[in-house]
Amino acid sequence: MITFPICKINLGLNVISKRTDGYHNIETVFYPIPLCDALEVKRMHNDFPSDVPCDLKVTGNAVDCDESDNLVIRAYHLLAHDYELPRIHIHLYKHIPSQAGLGGGSSDAAYMIRLLDERFRLNMGNAEMERYAAQLGSDCPFFITSAPAFATGRGEILQPADDETGNLHGYHLLLVHPSIAISTREAYAGITPRKPAKSCRDIVRQPIETWRDELHNDFEVPVFAIHPELAAIKQSLYDSGALYAQMTGSGSALFAIYREAPTIPSIPHTQIFTLKL
Repeated sequence: MITFPICKINLGLNVISKRTDGYHNIETVFYPIPLCDALEVKRMHNDFPSDVPCDLKVTGNAVDCDESDNLVIRAYHLLAHDYELPRIHIHLYKHIPSQAGLGGGSSDAAYMIRLLDERFRLNMGNAEMERYAAQLGSDCPFFITSAPAFATGRGEILQPADDETGNLHGYHLLLVHPSIAISTREAYAGITPRKPAKSCRDIVRQPIETWRDELHNDFEVPVFAIHPELAAIKQSLYDSGALYAQMTGSGSALFAIYREAPTIPSIPHTQIFTLKL
C-alpha cells in the first residue's frame, strides 16, 4: 500500500510564551500544500531474515538521520506497543526538502500512522491517531487530517482555520528552498515571546491584500539578521508580483502567493517549486 505525505506552510507564526517544559506556546495557521513524498508499506515475508520488525529504504533526497531515528520507524514502534502489527518493509521516497520549515518529516510520521491504521484495520479514529502523532512531533497531529488549521500550544492543539477551501483556493504558490540550513534552536534563541495584537487566524480570514502589513512570522527577524540573503529573496518575491510572501516555520524555505501563475524569478542557489492551491 502506498500513500503520499504532503507538506505545509505557516500563514503567520507568533511565539507567545515560554513553557515550563522547555517548549514554546505558539499561534500559527498550518496550510497544506500539494508537494509530496511517497511512502509504501509491504508485509515482510515470514521467511525473510531480519533482526528488526520493520526495515526502511529511503530514496530521493538524502535524510540526515539513522534509520532507527526516522519518524516513520518510530511511528511503527509507537503503534506496535499497543497493537499487534506484522513485520513490514518501508520505502520512503523523499521529495519534500528537509529542514526547511515544511514539516516533511512530521507528515511522513502522521501518514505512516494513517497507512498502518488502514492497511491493518486498526480502526483508530482521527482523534486517536492525532494522540499518537502528538508523541512524535508538535506539528504531526495536523497531518492526520491535513486540513487548514489554527494551531496553538506547541502546535498540537488544532482548530478550524476557515471553511473547507480557505482564502487560498485557486491561488498560485511559489516555494523557494535556499541551500541554507536553519537551526531551530538558534532561531528560537533570537525570539522574545509576546502575544500579538491580532490573531493570525483572524488576519488569514481577511482579504489577502491586508496580509503583508499584518501577518508576520516572528522567526523572520532573528533569522534574517543571520541570513540577510533570505530577506533579499523575500523582497524579490514581492518584486515579482506576489500578493504575500513569508518564510515558513523557522525556515529556510520561503513562499509567495500569486493570483495568477507567476513568472519564476531568477534566484541563484535555490530550489524552486510552483504549485496550484
